[in-house]
Amino acid sequence: MKILYQGNEGAYSQLAAAEIFPEADLVSCKTFENCFKKCTDDENLRAIIPIENSIAGRVADIQYLMNKYKLQIYAEHFHRVSHNLIARPGVAISNLKYVRSHSQAISQCQRIINEYGLEPIVAADTAGSAKYISDNKLDNEAAIASTLAAKTYNLEVLKSNIEDDKKNVTRFLFMGKKIEHPEYKENGKFLTSCIFKVKDKPAALYKCLGGFATNDVSLSKLESFSDQSSFEQYLFLCDIVGHIEDPKVQKSLEELGFHTISLEILGVYKASKFRNL
Repeated sequence: MKILYQGNEGAYSQLAAAEIFPEADLVSCKTFENCFKKCTDDENLRAIIPIENSIAGRVADIQYLMNKYKLQIYAEHFHRVSHNLIARPGVAISNLKYVRSHSQAISQCQRIINEYGLEPIVAADTAGSAKYISDNKLDNEAAIASTLAAKTYNLEVLKSNIEDDKKNVTRFLFMGKKIEHPEYKENGKFLTSCIFKVKDKPAALYKCLGGFATNDVSLSKLESFSDQSSFEQYLFLCDIVGHIEDPKVQKSLEELGFHTISLEILGVYKASKFRNL
């Protein structure tokens, strides 16, 4: 299996993919859109995509890419993120002026950044930040990245586990083009993910959600994001607790369809044991 991830070698997405599929061929991509586009062009490819973090919230732009490419979700994975302050060998923390990393990592490590008075530099990814410091031989700059990134780019770990909250967890989605979903089992724990756009009418969202309430179906996620062509209409990303073949979920989706302009099913998959649903 070939799995695409965003970032340079040593990225947290690479570590998350290796946890699920240790034998897979892991391939780095420069951007998230590269991952989505390549999977759209080749149905044999898979991608692992971070969607949200327990501290910093949702990962920017992923919802737009999910709506644009309509890749199917096959699984979710919760990865414990342990950040490290890394720099070139021999560099002391007192010599540092800047810290470079992805915006999410910087958000998750504010305490140590403020403690040492470092100026953040937002970069495309964590491992790429480590590579940049190594390639440019910077002695006044550190990166926030994984121990794998430190090892890959011959850097030194100055501080380990620097995240503000030790329960720092990122949720990843395992995605691809083919439509596949697990067999429905009455006692199984499943999620059905969808994106919908509500009609431009009063109380439209209220009516959309009414079907879930009357059919006793829970939602584990509901978030809005604007249609890129307009601020007047919003799309909603929704994770439904249950399998699409469950009669209750089917009835809820039928009612949802009456009050939406569009409704796209993005996947049916087993809920992670991390959730304890």
